[in-house]
Amino acid sequence: MRSWNAGQEIGRIQMNTRQKAVILLSGGLDSATVLAIAKAQDYACYALSFSYGQRHAWELEAAKRVAASIGAVEHRIAAIDLRAFGGSALTAEIDVPKGRAPEEMAHGIPITYVPARNTIFLSFALAWAEVLGANDVFLGVNALDYSGYPDCRPEYIAAFERMANLATKAGVEGRQRLTIHTPLIALTKAQIIARGMELGVDYGLTSSCYDPGPGGVPCEACDSCLLRQKGFRENGLDDPLQKAASSG
Repeated sequence: MRSWNAGQEIGRIQMNTRQKAVILLSGGLDSATVLAIAKAQDYACYALSFSYGQRHAWELEAAKRVAASIGAVEHRIAAIDLRAFGGSALTAEIDVPKGRAPEEMAHGIPITYVPARNTIFLSFALAWAEVLGANDVFLGVNALDYSGYPDCRPEYIAAFERMANLATKAGVEGRQRLTIHTPLIALTKAQIIARGMELGVDYGLTSSCYDPGPGGVPCEACDSCLLRQKGFRENGLDDPLQKAASSG
C-alpha cells in the first residue's frame, strides 16, 4: 500500500495549476537565460531542443545540463535532418567564418544562417504546446548583438505568432491563444549575461561555439564565440568556458 506524502501531493497540485510553457533550448547562453526567465516567472517549463544535423551537436549535451540545472519539468530532443538541404556552414561542409570584425558581423546574413531554422523549431514548439495545453512559447532570439539572421527580427516573431493562432485545433476551438515570448530581443549580449547572472544561470554549463573542439572546447574565433566574449568583457567578467579551456 502506498503511503501518502503531503509534500509530494502539494507539489503535484502546484504543478497542475502552474501555467505551462515550451522553451526552445539550444544549450547556448541566450536560451539558458530565457529558460531561467520563464522559470522565474513561475511557468512550468518544458524544454525543447533539436538534433538537426548541426556541426556543433555538442550543444545538446549543454542543453541537457542546463535543463537539469534550472529545473525544467521535462526536456525533449527532437531529431530532424537539416543536412538533407544544407545551405549553411552549420549543416553542410562549408567552413565556419572565423575572426570577423564587429563591423563585418553587423552587415549581411552570414553563412552560419540555417535556412528556415526558427520557423521549423517554432512549428515543433507549437505542436508540443497544443498537446500540453500551453499558451506560451519562449524563444531566445535577439535583434541587437546577433549575426544578421532574418528569423530573429521582431516582425518575424509577430508574423509567426499571428499564423500560429490560425493553425491549430485548440486555437480554432478557442482553447489556446498562443503568445511567443522573446525577452531578450531588445537586449545586448552584455545585458543578457547580466540578467542571467541575477537569476543564477551557470554559464559554465552552456555551449555557444559554432565549431567546437573535442569535449565542446570553444574555438574562440567564430561569430558566436566573439559575441559571447564581448558580452562577458562588457560585464567585467571572465567567460567560465574560456577559464575552463585554459586550465584544461
